[in-house]
Amino acid sequence: MKKLLLSAFLLNAMVLVVSAQDKEDAEEKKGFKLDNLFTGGSVSLGFGSAYGSSSFTIGASPIFGYSITNWLDAGITVNYNYQSTRDYPYDGGKLRQSLYGGGGFAKIYPVEFIFAQAQFEHNFGTQKQIYQGITDKYTYDVNSLLVGGGVSFGRQKYSKVPFFYLSVLFDVSGNLFTPYTNTRGNAIPIIRGGFQIPLFQGKSRGNQPEYEEQRGSGGKRPRNYNRY
Repeated sequence: MKKLLLSAFLLNAMVLVVSAQDKEDAEEKKGFKLDNLFTGGSVSLGFGSAYGSSSFTIGASPIFGYSITNWLDAGITVNYNYQSTRDYPYDGGKLRQSLYGGGGFAKIYPVEFIFAQAQFEHNFGTQKQIYQGITDKYTYDVNSLLVGGGVSFGRQKYSKVPFFYLSVLFDVSGNLFTPYTNTRGNAIPIIRGGFQIPLFQGKSRGNQPEYEEQRGSGGKRPRNYNRY
């Protein structure tokens, strides 16, 4: 129930932000812009414990995306995660699983340096359970739905520059074998830190001059030959 309420809250927040940005969108130029493309990636850590068991997760996620507007980014990601769990579930056993896959994400910036994020992943995994000297191996695939938010450092709303970000995400899918839950299926906080790097800067200048004119570019003004 809590997961559903959290998802509904984030969805409503995104809708409110979209409505608030309608006026800004109307003023933006339409069409594909090459310099709106970006790449980057993040590393993630997750920790959790429940009923005597503990979980540790580490992963990496390269990304490739496009800035649809000044407040909305979307793209695709590939990812790898490794999870180690002890006392699985209560009997002193161990669980190890490695997962790789990909998916898509969206980030909404209600303000310049704060964002809300939703990310869907489909992962393929290999799981190893070790108990009393016996090892069992399984292969499977699983969906994950991560929601949360974060803070960016150095992002500029009207100018494409590299920046660093930190986020905290939770898996609300409810799937037991996702790497983002403990052995009881409860979501553990996933802390991610990464970079977003713009591509093809200078190739498309359709979104820059108006802002430069507003803030003052420091360049020389054109001569006025109609002074007399």
